[in-house]
Amino acid sequence: MEKLLDVQHLTKVFSLGSLTSRLKITAADNISFHIKPAEIFTLAGESGCGKTTTAKMVLGFEEPTSGTILHKGKEKQKNEKVWFTEGVQAIFQDPFGTFNPLRIVDRYFFETIQNYKLAGNKQKAIELIDQKLKAVGLSYNEFAGKYPSEFSGGQLQRISIARALLTDPTLLIADEPVSMVDASLRMSIVNLFKKLKEAFGMSVLYITHDLATAYYVSDRIAVMFRGNIVEMGTVEQVLMNPRHPYTQLLRDSIPQADPTMRWQGTVNLNETEQEEYLKQGCRFAGRCPMVMDICKHVVPADIRVEDVLVKCHLYNGDTEPITVERSFEANNANI
Repeated sequence: MEKLLDVQHLTKVFSLGSLTSRLKITAADNISFHIKPAEIFTLAGESGCGKTTTAKMVLGFEEPTSGTILHKGKEKQKNEKVWFTEGVQAIFQDPFGTFNPLRIVDRYFFETIQNYKLAGNKQKAIELIDQKLKAVGLSYNEFAGKYPSEFSGGQLQRISIARALLTDPTLLIADEPVSMVDASLRMSIVNLFKKLKEAFGMSVLYITHDLATAYYVSDRIAVMFRGNIVEMGTVEQVLMNPRHPYTQLLRDSIPQADPTMRWQGTVNLNETEQEEYLKQGCRFAGRCPMVMDICKHVVPADIRVEDVLVKCHLYNGDTEPITVERSFEANNANI
């Protein structure tokens, strides 16, 4: 199977304001990507870029305005929420928000097993729970009978992953899974995704604003800005040699290992988030250090540059590619 998940021209438009002065914001604009079996694919970008909205549409939490979503070749129908029974599971940003603080955590596991008829009796259920917990570095005896407050954030996120594994999903959607976990534990969670991919052939849609962890864990990456995918390719191609000005600025925001080195460019922040969404041309034009007149009026096409998809006028014609002097490996050295 070449494509486990295939997202085609996915668009989501939200209406804001009153009935008399309604404003439409396109949170996801013609998004297309696919995920292969046993692949970690990342949607990366700053807060508000549309990556979580895209994930919610894949999961069925939001209905797309237009576009199609196919899982194993089957198209998701409108208002259909059966993806969880067809091999798609999700974990979210806040591990403490996943569980009711007044409920024992193991109840969630037993309810999932009962709902999906995964075990014939309690002993079989305990064995299944223990098996999935061991896959994330825990055990049944460590968490049985305990409340969420008795675990650390890292432990709860691992428990969330173990619960998702109960149904043996082929695709795990991880929305900012390490942003609320202590820095010392982030790489253990990210390493777990690599382990699940290698040991079980599981695919992961990894959603993050953290390019350092994305570079470490991803096979391919799509960088989003204001509802658009502006650059997409292998993680090496995109982050080691970024073509789009936004990808460069996003990468240059990573703290450097050498404190004497600083990015010397300038970024124009004179436009609000809403104004950027409503721009007629390139939505990044108000910030771009290499903006041209065409950028302010014409939406750039998706241009393929050495197997990387770039949504930028700089590559439409004879314009020389942008050169990047800083080393991402140096930025990534102290993760």
